[in-house]
Order: sequence, then C-alpha cells, then structure tokens
Amino acid sequence: MSLAPVVLFVYNRLDHTKRTVQSLQKNFFAEGTDVYIYADASRNAAADDKVNEVRDYLKTIDGFKSITIRLRENNLGVDDNIIDGVTEVINERGKVIVLEDDLVTSKWFLQYMNESLEFYQDQKDVACIHGYLLPVQQKLKEVFFLKGADCWGWATWKRAWDVFEPDGSILLDKIEKGGLEKEFDFGNTYPYTQALRDQAEGRTTCWDIRWYASAFLENKLTLHPGQSLVNNIGHDNSGTHCYETNSYEVVLAEEPLNIEVEVKHDDHAYEAFAEFFKTLPSPAVPSEKSWLSKSFKYVKTLILKPTLSS
Repeated sequence: MSLAPVVLFVYNRLDHTKRTVQSLQKNFFAEGTDVYIYADASRNAAADDKVNEVRDYLKTIDGFKSITIRLRENNLGVDDNIIDGVTEVINERGKVIVLEDDLVTSKWFLQYMNESLEFYQDQKDVACIHGYLLPVQQKLKEVFFLKGADCWGWATWKRAWDVFEPDGSILLDKIEKGGLEKEFDFGNTYPYTQALRDQAEGRTTCWDIRWYASAFLENKLTLHPGQSLVNNIGHDNSGTHCYETNSYEVVLAEEPLNIEVEVKHDDHAYEAFAEFFKTLPSPAVPSEKSWLSKSFKYVKTLILKPTLSS
C-alpha cells in the first residue's frame, strides 16, 4: 500500500500543535508517512512571538518518513492557506490526508485513512474520507457514507479535489435554483445554506462550506467512521473561527475499523446527524459546516464573533 502524505496546517497555537503532532506520531504507519507542514505568517507584529514559537517547534519534529516545512512569507489566513496547500500537495502526490493544528487523532487514524483511500480510489462517487464522528446518540454502522464532503481530519484524491469550486456564489446559485436548501441543511436543522450565503456575499472567507457544497452538488459521498478517530481540541476560542463549546467532544476509537461498506448515502446516519443538530443552542447560525471543519464563525447568533488566529 502506498501511504498518502499528511498535510498539516499551523499558525500560532503551540500547545495545540504539539498535541496534534504527538498524537500523530503515535499512529500506526507514522514512520512511513511523509508530512508536509504549512505554517502561515503573522497577521501583524503582535502575532510574531507566538508564530515564531510554533515555527521553532516545527524544527524539532521527528518520527515520520520525511518532514517538509513550508513557511508562508505573507499571511494568507486559514482558508487560503488550506486551499493552496492542499492543491499544491495533491498535484504532486495525487492524494492527501489533511489535518489542522487542533485535531488530536486516534492511533488508528492513519491506518483508516490509508486503507480507505486505497479501497475506494476507483469509486468515482466517493470524494472524501472523514475521521471525525459527531457525538450522536444513535448506533451507527462501523463506517457509512453521507452526501457531501467533510473536514475535521479528512483525505481525498486529486480526481475529487478537482471538483472544488472556489466561487461560493456559483455554488449558492445552484443550490437555490435546485431547491436543495432543505437537504443541504440536514432537514432544516442546521443553516448551511446561510453559511454559504455568508461566504458568497463576502461576510466570511470559509473554505470548508465551499468544499461541502462542491461535493454535494456533484452527488459525491464521504466515508464516515462509526467511532470517531479525531477529536477537535480547538473549541476554546483560540482558533480562527472557533467558539467555546464542549458539544463536539468525543472519545477516540481504540480499535481499527473495517472500512468496507456499500457505496450509498446512509439515511439513518443522516437522521442521526439531524437529531444532533437539534440539540445545539438555538439559534445556531454557523458560517460553515462546523462539525466537519475546524474553522467556523457566527455560532449561536448572527453577530460576527472575531476570534481570528490567522
């Protein structure tokens, strides 16, 4: 099996970055994995010290087959940094596993990702492999598919990333003209259409709502684990769009998962996700798909909450 490279995006959160890297180092397949790290530049002089702390730490990382550190000379912000970095590496390598600096992984994460990338590589309906599972109450299959694409510890191939549409207004127009808002919003339980509208109209720069919408409109599927292999530790107001909550905390899987399942949308899992969204504080108005990406803003109200870290 040819192991996919990991692409890690970091900025100014030293403790989060260390925990993310340390968990990855404990993964099966870590020693055979090439890691690319994209470190964004400071937004302003006030950010220099924390940014430099992270950059100094990156020089000490070991435990992988290779480590390539790419230091941004100018601040791109989390959204452009991710889009550019994923595109660059996937054009070089054909497939990628993507992490951000606040995602702690189970030791089975890399095995799950690599086995899934290999098994489903020729399944054109599959766009993405996802490592995080919402803390739903219902019992789900060991792995299952949902329509769209997801972004808290994820992987994809170049053939799928090529469908990414960076223009949110094009995506929004297609969803509205197709009358797809209810399905896109998980039965009107979470306002992802509004999140896309916010991006399209320039109120946010969120990349992940565009990734979700791009795959959704192409009727592509994402493989999800029935036990989470990722835990997001960034809901402490330290991240670019994150807000403080413990609603998304999960226990990591302690056993490997069987990644083989029929390639079709799982209605039961879709309803389980919708039921979870109903438990969130109301009104919940995110600017992107908060359960599938580290980055999100405007949660609970329409008031913009600036918690930028890059």
